[in-house]
Amino acid sequence: MALPKEPRQKMINIMYLVLTAILALNVSAEILNAFKVVDGSLQKSNASIESSNATMFKSLADKVKKAETAEKATIWQPRAQKAKELADVVLAKLNEYKDKLKRESGYNPEKGINDYKEDHLDAATRLFISQGEGPKMKQMLEDFKKNMLAISPEVAKEFENNLPIDLSVPKSTTGSSDNTWEYNYFHMTPTIAAITMLSKFENDVKNAENQVITFCHNQIGQVEVIYNKSVALVSQSSNYVMPGQKIKVKAGVGIFSSAAAPRITIGGQAFNATEGYAETEITPSGTGNHTLPVTIVYKGQDGKEVSVTDKVEYTVGVPGGAAIMLDKMNVFYIGVDNPITISSGSGWDKTTVSMTGGTLTGANSNRVVRVSAPGEATINVTADGKASSFKFRVKSIPDPIGKIGPSKGGRIQSNIFKAQDFIRAELENFDFDAKFNVVGATVYFAGAGFTTGGGVQTGQLTSGNLDPIKSKMELCKPGSTVTFDDLKVVGPDGRTRTIPPISFVLF
Repeated sequence: MALPKEPRQKMINIMYLVLTAILALNVSAEILNAFKVVDGSLQKSNASIESSNATMFKSLADKVKKAETAEKATIWQPRAQKAKELADVVLAKLNEYKDKLKRESGYNPEKGINDYKEDHLDAATRLFISQGEGPKMKQMLEDFKKNMLAISPEVAKEFENNLPIDLSVPKSTTGSSDNTWEYNYFHMTPTIAAITMLSKFENDVKNAENQVITFCHNQIGQVEVIYNKSVALVSQSSNYVMPGQKIKVKAGVGIFSSAAAPRITIGGQAFNATEGYAETEITPSGTGNHTLPVTIVYKGQDGKEVSVTDKVEYTVGVPGGAAIMLDKMNVFYIGVDNPITISSGSGWDKTTVSMTGGTLTGANSNRVVRVSAPGEATINVTADGKASSFKFRVKSIPDPIGKIGPSKGGRIQSNIFKAQDFIRAELENFDFDAKFNVVGATVYFAGAGFTTGGGVQTGQLTSGNLDPIKSKMELCKPGSTVTFDDLKVVGPDGRTRTIPPISFVLF
């Protein structure tokens, strides 16, 4: 505009222009505060992701030591470690940029100056545009993404299109002809805003690291163990019978695989054991001690044929003695009813029964055993003045596995996962009707749906009901990963156990 010739009016107009320029350059305290809040949230998210990564690495170290997972763990644990090393280099450089920005804005701890000008508009421009650090940082992030995908073909296939490192050029709001990545992020940007943007890149890097580590961890969980150890097994329903009573004999290969192709002979009778074991019943005759030969031939891990010879020993008692048969199997389990059948040829008016290492309830032939501590239990039967003792193993019920809907971990459809209301603990291949209740878990959400404004999110469960984490489950979509860690359950024995974590990859 044309300035008036009158000196006083000239001075007023010049002062107005200067004031307008100052106001235009002054960033409001509310905006600076907003950036500080966002930066604080990103820092908390980064700490949460770091904690999740530490948990994963501890689990990976444990899997390397376990025989059943060591083979796959020694492959995938170094790949996870490589992802961490790549991320650490980038995170160190981003932290260095933060320090330089603060120093450009007045921060000088060597001289006791621990504050900096948060609204400084020149620091980011000088560092990332004038001094050329912006293009270097963009190239560093591009190299990080490329190197992460190069960790393994499996990682590349999984994350080629969804690794959370977005390096697209943001849309300019200034109308400037300079449309470079660094110009749109850092030109005339307040120092606190530039630091917040660096925290955002830190969050992207940590999130990418977490997703790759989680993927590596889940590959070990999908291992199928075939022949960790090959053991020939022989069992019998009883080692003391009366004439005419039956003995059931089982023989097979522990940790069975169809590749073992076992051939089993019991007492001279051959069995084609397609299910890994053979079962037969014999009717003993004659009193006293007897032996039944058992031969098992199978292929070992090296493909060579292995032959094992064993024997079943049993005693046939005289009439008036006693015998005990377990209705389930040759072991008592803690915390559940163990039904047994006691046979007495002398009549129950001449028979007494007692037990050490447990308690007996019921009457006559049908009894129930309850035990409380692992080890050995003995049932003593006196029939018509003849005393007999029967020893049995006492074991804890095995650990259950966690399940959600139809799945016990791995890939699951997003809509199926989100429709579930409960996590449960189930025993597989166990003859007793033993129930376990979930009493606690820490749940980690990462990946798609959790890549902005928070990264990995966590939830806590105090039961099998998923209501406390339903809001986070609703955020899940294809590409999300959900891990139930520190999974605690209580079984019939009243003991709280921590069972292995389960992880899900949604598609």
